[in-house]
Amino acid sequence: MHKSPKMKQRSSTFQTTLNKKLSRRQFLQSAGACCAYCAMAPANAKLLDYQLSATEIASGTWAVHGRTEYFNLDNGGNIVNVAFIEVPDGIVVVDTGPSKRYGEALLDLIQRTIPNKPILRVYNTHHHPDHCFGNQVFDSSLIAAPQGVIDNLASEGDAFAENLYRLVGDWMRGTAIVLPGTALDADHEVVGGRRFSLFYLSGHTNSDFVVRDDETGVLFTGDLAFMFRTPTTPHADIATWQTAISTLDSTDRELIFPGHGPQDKKGDSLTQTADYLAWLDENLRTSVEQGLTMNEAMALPIPERFNALSVLRTEYERSVVHLYPQLEDSVMQIIEITR
Repeated sequence: MHKSPKMKQRSSTFQTTLNKKLSRRQFLQSAGACCAYCAMAPANAKLLDYQLSATEIASGTWAVHGRTEYFNLDNGGNIVNVAFIEVPDGIVVVDTGPSKRYGEALLDLIQRTIPNKPILRVYNTHHHPDHCFGNQVFDSSLIAAPQGVIDNLASEGDAFAENLYRLVGDWMRGTAIVLPGTALDADHEVVGGRRFSLFYLSGHTNSDFVVRDDETGVLFTGDLAFMFRTPTTPHADIATWQTAISTLDSTDRELIFPGHGPQDKKGDSLTQTADYLAWLDENLRTSVEQGLTMNEAMALPIPERFNALSVLRTEYERSVVHLYPQLEDSVMQIIEITR
């Protein structure tokens, strides 16, 4: 349709007014978005703060307790116990947490708690990500573990990292796998004027490392011992694990610092872990013998005596997934069919 000069003028005026309105609207939207971002940034920074604190559990021995939960966006993977120890010439660290951000928070906490002393040794008790993904904050030459732990982390670390990114999101930003730079095989070492006894066990994984501070008698068990938290089994061999628990139970000590849960003077963490593993193994073997499917086994009741263990049903169901296939292979007889 042909437009008259007046119509063209009105159209032009309308478009100019519309552009001004759009520009003003766009400006307000942009400003609003900026304000929202600025308002969210401090909250987000606060949200991603692990807020670590240390508790002295023995002379010069500081515990950093994690939550007895499963990985989620709220806890950022802070479900693990780590520790640091003041020795005459410096500091020894046991495990480094689930992320670079955690490692940075841990290092800051150490420096505030024990200022002006160097980190001399960092031990990794095993290769699970909640225990060693803060490694990159520390000098790799100071990080030590058995060769089995190093090999496991090298082969599975990247897959663990991908899974943790899915589970805890931005808490993992910047995290990279850093292997221990020192492989240990001696039964003890002296670090900064303090002797530590070293134990090479397995069961929770195929390479579990336990450290005892011979001065204070604190036994750092990693995940061979859980306290008020259901044991995890992604790499477990239950029979071997029970043997390791027996070894630890007969080891001289003043205090057990488990991988998850509160410190333990009486050995209850070993008793709890052994009891649950014994029930789990018997329950799953019986389920296989009765011909139950995995889903049917998952739905079975759990004895009330384990109600004090956190994430009980979740970890039980995960254990069915982890252990049922190999139990079926071991319990069920293979029948040769010939035609």
